[in-house]
Amino acid sequence: MTNDNCILVIFGASGDLTKRKLIPAMYDLKKNGQLPEKYIIVGVGRSSYDDDTFRERLNEGKEKNDDYRDFLNNIYYQSVNTSSVDDYKKIDDKLTMLNKEHSIGGNYIFYLATPPKLYSIIPEYLSHYGLNKEDEGWRRLIVEKPFGVNLETAKDLNRDILKYFKENQLYRIDHYLGKETVQNILVTRFGNGIFEPLWNRNFVDHVEITAAENIGVEQRGGYYDNSGALRDMVQNHLLQLTGLVAMEPPASLDSDAIRNETLKVFQSLKPFDTENLDKQYIKGQYISSKVKGQDVKGYREEEGVDPQSRTETYAAIKFYIDNWRWGGVPFYIRSGKCLPTRVSEIVIHFKPTPHRLFKKAFGTSDNFNKLVIRIQPDEGVLLKFGMKMPGAGFEVKEANMSFRYSDLSSVQLASAYERLLLDCINGDSTLYARGDAVEACWEFIQPLIDYDNSDNPPKVFGYPAGSWGPEHADDFIEGDQCSWRYPCKNLTNDGSFCEL
Repeated sequence: MTNDNCILVIFGASGDLTKRKLIPAMYDLKKNGQLPEKYIIVGVGRSSYDDDTFRERLNEGKEKNDDYRDFLNNIYYQSVNTSSVDDYKKIDDKLTMLNKEHSIGGNYIFYLATPPKLYSIIPEYLSHYGLNKEDEGWRRLIVEKPFGVNLETAKDLNRDILKYFKENQLYRIDHYLGKETVQNILVTRFGNGIFEPLWNRNFVDHVEITAAENIGVEQRGGYYDNSGALRDMVQNHLLQLTGLVAMEPPASLDSDAIRNETLKVFQSLKPFDTENLDKQYIKGQYISSKVKGQDVKGYREEEGVDPQSRTETYAAIKFYIDNWRWGGVPFYIRSGKCLPTRVSEIVIHFKPTPHRLFKKAFGTSDNFNKLVIRIQPDEGVLLKFGMKMPGAGFEVKEANMSFRYSDLSSVQLASAYERLLLDCINGDSTLYARGDAVEACWEFIQPLIDYDNSDNPPKVFGYPAGSWGPEHADDFIEGDQCSWRYPCKNLTNDGSFCEL
């Protein structure tokens, strides 16, 4: 990998993502000395800023210090109509001038922080002026999600972009994959001889992946009502996590080697039984409730949401991976809004011992063995097992052994966008989704989308805001004494009183 001088061109630069995530991420990379010696950021958008007024906008509410002012001096702006091919001449001219003035070497990253309808247009118009060609330096294109809204549109979008940019130039961003604990899945599995031998159908009972949010749709009701939890979270974030959890050991840490193995997982996903989808897919929608004494509106009462909406704010699916490692092991993934706490985690539930000597002592639970990989917040790893309580007899209690990144006082976790932007600058696509993997995930989810749009769609269960979703979701989990894990916002306090 190299840390080449480059220009980051952000389309949609006047939007919220640029100010709230992308610029702060680039500034943190600069503070940490991780940016190239020479770098330039160019914002592109319809708003009529110039260089100075754009810098002023980015400086609003920021601590006034010399370091940040110096950073802002490397930021420029170009006002264009992104739907007009003629306006891209302005971008070409500006980049040519900056490239020559700062001796960048012709290395450009184009970041599409725009509405998805422009994802096909911008690459085409960039190519009109040769900005996709790597005759001088390299050219890379970062595309935000959603990458399509179903299998057909994902294939169309791949086809449209690949007319102008090659696959190795294309970076489909999934900010979940930039989180430190997601990357630690690979180390936990393949760097430790105690875990990988157990990571299969012989020892794992089931796998559970949760992405919970404690907020509703807020001001995004209009967008969310055309998306829903299945498209917004399950198809991309949670299936990508599944790929990392279930993959075979890669031959190397090369990005292609890792992405080849996750693709095999997606290709091995057992198709849904279209005759019994209600047993594999649950939809929920939060309804009005009181949370900590405060009235919380129901989803259908949110601004921009259809009062008769059937869009799910909670989605849970159950599926299997048809391969030698995972045959017969159920995977359960869920995501929801207005749940009790914000938490994302992966739970590996190990099988109980074959001869349950202490079943009576264990009480209602006959298996304490779980490995919890916490993605956010309170990032870390938790191993749960049974221990004998002091005294006569065999009273067994659940014990925790944990590692938390917060215990490393000298280490500051980089944000997901920091990591992913730096990876793109370095040409490392490991944590970006490849086109064939995106299509494989959409192909797997498509029967559920078709079911939602059918003449006999699935029921949408209401759940009170601040609860853990529809009560029917527990019926998913196989086994008499199994249910979803209900985590706390901190990693180790579940099972006892904790603040949600």
